[in-house]
Formats: sequence, structure tokens, C-alpha cells
Amino acid sequence: MNGIVPYMKRDFTKWFRGRVAVISSLVMPAAWLIFVGLALPVQFTGNYLDFITPGILVMTMLSAGLSGGALLMFDKILGFLNKFLALPTPRSSILVGKILFITGRGLIQTTIILIIALLIGATLLNPVQYALTYFILFLFGVLISAFATTIALYLDDHDSYSAFNTMISMPLFFTSSALMPYSVMPAWLATIAHFNPLSYAIDAVRDVTAGGFPVLPLLVLLVLTGCVLAICTHVFRRVTV
Repeated sequence: MNGIVPYMKRDFTKWFRGRVAVISSLVMPAAWLIFVGLALPVQFTGNYLDFITPGILVMTMLSAGLSGGALLMFDKILGFLNKFLALPTPRSSILVGKILFITGRGLIQTTIILIIALLIGATLLNPVQYALTYFILFLFGVLISAFATTIALYLDDHDSYSAFNTMISMPLFFTSSALMPYSVMPAWLATIAHFNPLSYAIDAVRDVTAGGFPVLPLLVLLVLTGCVLAICTHVFRRVTV
């Protein structure tokens, strides 16, 4: 853990210094929450803000994970990665520190979005429900961070990664269960949504807010996270040989 903390501290320090980046990362999810959650007329739920908040929280983690995937690429391009590899700390600390930073940054952003949701009328949950919600968001954050880092290491080019990020972010969100339940989706969209990893995270958070325990979505997220982490570790080792 001593080798992981300095890498995380470095990235957090750099992130907090970029105030514009911190604020701009919250604009889109906050706008979705306020303008869609409060203004969109729906008939399938009594409080659409409560329904859409889990989707916005997961979308915030998605955005944080995808935008953070290129951090290791920048370290490699700028020469920092070679310097880190020369240090006596285990090489895996670099990858773990980066993934935990990206996930931690996403959790900070989701906390702010959650506070906004409560201020504009979302239902207040109990501490156990919030603890489970944060665990699900953490797990999903690790999954997306590892996935994005793997893609960034494969592409090894910022422009290509930016294009990939743009290509998948909104389609992933719109083909999930973020905006509507499966029952009101067209059949083809419901089929896609059932295979979308975002849907498992969103459904898990919704189950928690409804007072249940999301056994199946959690198991799927755990398996996906383990598989993606294994692939990410393999790619990182190959790149840093």
C-alpha cells in the first residue's frame, strides 16, 4: 500500500489544482439531473427524479472512468512512466494507484451529484443504503477504470483514444436502463440494455434504493470487474516489459 498511495496523491494533487476540469466534469451530469429529472414528463413512475438519479450517478462514474483512462498513456508519452518503473516500488503499484485514483475521483463527483439530487427533491435514504450504493459505484468505477486504461494502453495514441471515448460513452448510456425501465423500452433496446454493463450497476443501485439487495447485478459486476482487471494487468505487464 505504501507504493500505491504516492501515485494516488500525485494524481489527486494535480486534479485538484485544475479547478476548471473539476467543475466542468460536473456540468453534464448535473444538467441531466436537473433538466431531465425535473422537467421530463413521464407516466411510468411517480418520482422520476428518484428513478433517474441512479442512472446519473453511474453515468458520472462512466465519464470519470473513461476520461481517466488516458492518464497512464500521458505518463508514458511524457516520460513519467519510465521514471516510475525505475523506482523500487512494485510495478503493479502504478496500475493499482491509477485505477484507485480514477475511481476515487469518480466517487467524489458522484457525491456532489448525489447532494444536488437531494437538494432538488430526491428521497433521502438510510446509511446502509448509501453504503451499498457507494460499494456498487466503487465496483463499477474499478471496472470502467480498468477497461479504459486497457484500451488506452492498446491504442497508445491520445487522438485515437479520444475518438474511442466519444464513440462509446453516449451509446452506452442511452442503451442502458438509465432513462426508462425495460418494460417501456422497444424490444430491441431492452435486449441491448440487458447486456449493457451500465444497466447492471444502475439496476443494482435502484434495487438498493427500493430496499432490496441486488444479488444478481452484484455478482455480474464482480465477475466483469475481475475479468477486466486481469486483462488490464496482463496488458500493463506486456507494455512495461
